[in-house]
Amino acid sequence: MEQIGLLGCGLLGSAMAERLRSAGFQVLGYDSHPSRCMGARSPAQVATECRRIVLCLPHSGIVQGVLSEIGPKLSAGSILIDATTGSPESCASLAARYRYVDATIGGSSRLVRERKAIVIAGGEKALFEDCRDLFETFAERVFHVGPAGYGARMKLAVNLVLGLNRAALAEGLAFAEAYGLDPALTLEVFQAGPSYSAAMRAKGRKMLDRNYAPEARLAQHHKDVRLILDAGKACGAKLPLSTLHDRLLSEASQMGLADQDNSAIIEWFRSR
Repeated sequence: MEQIGLLGCGLLGSAMAERLRSAGFQVLGYDSHPSRCMGARSPAQVATECRRIVLCLPHSGIVQGVLSEIGPKLSAGSILIDATTGSPESCASLAARYRYVDATIGGSSRLVRERKAIVIAGGEKALFEDCRDLFETFAERVFHVGPAGYGARMKLAVNLVLGLNRAALAEGLAFAEAYGLDPALTLEVFQAGPSYSAAMRAKGRKMLDRNYAPEARLAQHHKDVRLILDAGKACGAKLPLSTLHDRLLSEASQMGLADQDNSAIIEWFRSR
């Protein structure tokens, strides 16, 4: 089977690699942390030995830096599949220079491993279709939402709602605990009623158990909220809830929670 390149083998990248291998693909992966590398000695090796290359990096600045390094090594047929939640403007500029799809992932590393994530992609439709077989190894549903950069735009809209759902759940559970209600029973009632959400299914038990082993780090979501606020400023959208959310995440990071799972936001409420 084809060898797929992977640049960035952290939580999400390693989960994608597992799914790709289970579908019969080989994976040649490089990460700046040597212990995470999957057979590659450098990004250049990935660029020269793989036609389709997945980038799963912390932010667009790193993506730009990596591509400036490997760009001369890419073949004419190379396709870059950028799973980074980054700047839509950066995605559009990269698509002008490379065969590039911004294929953002809706879902944590756990959901990727369970093939319950979604792919939200922007870029040329033909390139998107050329990558569909890879997306379907780890995604339950796959969406093409427009030209390059629109995958990133849609992901920011998704993450806005998801993050606020998670914060509302954290506030509700912390309120119930302070109010003398049984936390486990409270979560059961929440899940049975109209307040139920996917965030509750994924994060409710982690909040109760204070199990913050990261599936998606709080710091990564904080980066997304800052991108959301920048985008809102640029387009004139009013984002008062996200503005407050940014402050909560900043203070949670100052509490030492940045590298914990994003469900650790509940500790901000508990600390108050």
